Amino acid sequence: MSYVQEGSADVWKKNVLEDLKGEILEYEIVGEFFVDIRKKFRGGNEEGVKVAELKRLEQERRSMEEFVQEFRRAVRGSGYEGRPLIEEFKRGLNRMIRRKLIEIERPPTSIKQ
Repeated sequence: MSYVQEGSADVWKKNVLEDLKGEILEYEIVGEFFVDIRKKFRGGNEEGVKVAELKRLEQERRSMEEFVQEFRRAVRGSGYEGRPLIEEFKRGLNRMIRRKLIEIERPPTSIKQ
């Protein structure tokens, strides 16, 4: 709850904390609490959130293995596949690796390659 700092999420957090102080328990189990948070603040646009996360992802100074694992996590639920997925992967690579991929005689045609 400490991460909830702004807007309607902050107002919601204050209400929940006040209820807890008054021992009013709206949720019997933690799982219900998390489901409610997702419903209220995701806005039903999980795919859009995942796409935005994928577009922000860059390798920077990470190893290739670290980047691949982070990319795999980010791509789940994004709806990306095929050529657009490969293009996003290449876009996120650091500049030197991307340049080498462009310059080789037979560039890879899949992320696995």
